[in-house]
Amino acid sequence: MRTEIDSMGTMEVPENALYGASTQRAVLNFPVSGHRMPPLFIRSCGLLKYACARSNFELGRLEEHKTDCICKAALEIYQGKHEEQFPLDVFQTGSGTSTNMNVNEVIANRCSQLTGQPIGLKIPVHPNDDCNLGQSSNDTMPTALHLSVAIALQLQLRPALQLLLKALTKKERAMNKMIKIGRTHLMDATPITLGQEFSGYARQIKKGITRVDHAIHALRELAIGGTAVGTGINGHPEFAQGVVKILNEKTKLSFVEAKNHFEAQAARDDCVEVAGQLQAISASLTKIANDIRLLGSGPRCGLGELQLPATQPGSSIMPGKVNPVMSEMLVQAGLYANSQCQTVVNCGREGHFELNVTIPLIAYSLHEAIQVIANGATLFTERCITGLQVNEAAIAENVANSLMLVTALNTHIGYDQASHVAKRAFAEGRTLREILLEEKLMSAKAVDKALDPKKML
Repeated sequence: MRTEIDSMGTMEVPENALYGASTQRAVLNFPVSGHRMPPLFIRSCGLLKYACARSNFELGRLEEHKTDCICKAALEIYQGKHEEQFPLDVFQTGSGTSTNMNVNEVIANRCSQLTGQPIGLKIPVHPNDDCNLGQSSNDTMPTALHLSVAIALQLQLRPALQLLLKALTKKERAMNKMIKIGRTHLMDATPITLGQEFSGYARQIKKGITRVDHAIHALRELAIGGTAVGTGINGHPEFAQGVVKILNEKTKLSFVEAKNHFEAQAARDDCVEVAGQLQAISASLTKIANDIRLLGSGPRCGLGELQLPATQPGSSIMPGKVNPVMSEMLVQAGLYANSQCQTVVNCGREGHFELNVTIPLIAYSLHEAIQVIANGATLFTERCITGLQVNEAAIAENVANSLMLVTALNTHIGYDQASHVAKRAFAEGRTLREILLEEKLMSAKAVDKALDPKKML
């Protein structure tokens, strides 16, 4: 152990730790869940500190040698290095101050290493005076939140949905001439093609990609520059503008300084909006996954219209059983993501006066939801959708046996008479055609023409 000094006195810190006294106090205070802050959030903190140092230097507030050192250490964090130096639990101070200081201390001590100084002496860089110059946890942590979630949406979720969209569109085209029975209320309905059915799934995902873009746009305002309560005390009026410019250069996203810093720090409504978009996406994925597994149910005593890829044995007791495990995985992923998003909605209510104090939990929940949805969608695409096969015999049999073809008779014999025909056919186990001809309601030629499924699409 080594002894460090902070504003509260001395603190014993592990000898080789790059973090310092403030972080160690939080380690001792918050051994709650074992869940650490999301790696991408920490990496984004590094990118933000890099941008802050550069902006301060350009404004003449930070010396060049300190800027260079901070930038190098901050970029190492952004690149995913030193992950073991960020041990804090998600359930910590609600502003994320502990994590902000964790990042500041790691950068400062890394600067000491880079310049050949002993760590813990705050030479040549001070974690508060230099790494946190013109900043507060109250504006840096909301900024890192927006920054990291926007990156995750752009680089994790969007590509996963695009992959799924491509696979569904390919299936749509391949199945476009396969006529099947539609179903509403889980009951037989009028015919559609399998391609039409899959076009609905593809459209859901295409709209999901649009929702991702809306979510990224919702996060574009950054709180940086508001410092403690939104007034910008101890900051430079042009500081935030410089930070935003540098972040945009690095991420290729279109961030802007918050129009109102008091809203940007007191409320997390933008994150609540993102949670809603993610809930819609997870609902779409769950619907598609459930439809696929129901269409593949059987193989002999269910619908059996689709043949799902066999990925693993389905039962420890029933030999040869294969289950729709990829659909089940995606359903669970959707449910989990939805619950994480609901947590974000609840957190959004916890903005009291000038600060929301659930920022670490919002960050954790949004990153969890995005990662699980993205990974789930990718695996579902690769191990289910791309290998789907059609059971044409089952589809043809279902079309032949369906009574809902009777809908096409409404314009020929009327709703009431058509209903009578359908009910009699069902009760006697006969076809619609047989009943129509027996009761001399239509000619054979007219019946065959009216009941042609191709005419109903």
